[in-house]
Formats: sequence, structure tokens, C-alpha cells
Amino acid sequence: MKLSQIKKLLGTVETVNFQLPNGTFVPEHFHVTEVGLINKRFIDCGGTVRSETVANFQLWDANDFEHRLKPEKLLNIIQLSEKVLGIEDFEIEVEYQNTTIGKYDLGFNGENFELLNKHTACLAQDQCGIPSEKQKVRLSDINAKPCCAPEAKCC
Repeated sequence: MKLSQIKKLLGTVETVNFQLPNGTFVPEHFHVTEVGLINKRFIDCGGTVRSETVANFQLWDANDFEHRLKPEKLLNIIQLSEKVLGIEDFEIEVEYQNTTIGKYDLGFNGENFELLNKHTACLAQDQCGIPSEKQKVRLSDINAKPCCAPEAKCC
């Protein structure tokens, strides 16, 4: 989700809830402790220099159980970060500590914001020897008998 999308959604929701990939929720008394800009510059295994920029939200829950972040307050924090840090309409990455600090993509299911699992991938598959995915074939499609079928007599 991009920054412009969450800003639009914050104008339509009554509460800000974040749902984890396992279906549980970040506690209602969470804080957004950071809205920032992360620039990552790296080289992939094929030798290509790459860069990535995301808007980053850090969620944290403390022992102040009466705290509730309102949509308007989060929108104000985002707008201030855009103004002060020059954050543009980047994809959002959310940090939240469960057993360790996790990084998530952000989605919306019509009611709640969803923390979506991120995945790693090789960016230079054509250069690092990863074989292309083999085509899967059912044995019944090629009229072969399984080796352990009684009539095959090979087991």
C-alpha cells in the first residue's frame, strides 16, 4: 500500500486496527513511534546495484492501556512526516516487534489494516544458476503405471 492510499483510508475508518498475518491484532493501545523514510542501496548476487525507498511505520505497544490512536492523529503524523522529511508517495513498510522486529507490507481488508508477510527473492535469477521451475506432470497423463502398482512387478 502506498502512502496516498492509507491517507485516503484513514478518512473513512473510525478506528485504526492492525491485523497480523496469523489473524491476531496488534493491541489496541499501540503507538506509532516512527514514520520515516528508509533508503536502501545494495548490490544483488548478479552484481547489479539497486536501490529501494519505502515509507516506514514503526508500531509499539506499551503498558498505557487507555491509549488509542485515532485515524485523524495518524493522518496528522503522516502529513507532518511528508512536510518535514520530504516523504513522497512510497510503498509503506511496517515494523512491529513480536518475538523479534518483523517487517511487513501493508494491506487493507475493508475493515482493518493488515500486516502482510514480506518475502525474499533472488533479483538476478538469470545470473546465479537457479534452475527454472520444472513442469509438473501427472503420471496418469502419460499413461504410465506407478512403479509400485501390483501389475508393475518392480517393488
